Amino acid sequence: MSDTVTRIRAILAQHARLAKDAATLADDADLYQAGMSSHASVNVMLALEGAFDIEFPDHMLTRSVFSSVGAIRSAVEELTARA
Repeated sequence: MSDTVTRIRAILAQHARLAKDAATLADDADLYQAGMSSHASVNVMLALEGAFDIEFPDHMLTRSVFSSVGAIRSAVEELTARA
């Protein structure tokens, strides 16, 4: 597991209010089905921005970007590559 994924899972465990352990979810598991609310996804986004020193642009503020560990990883990697 990459450092990025480990950090994402730690943020999810702290902020997403999941019904399941973030460490046990598959990378493509739907986080909303696992219990994350829209409100919690905002907290996750803010925590990701702080942890990775990034800012999500408006076009990335969609449900699909925060729908799974894999989707979040892709977005974070794209934004950190730009920095």
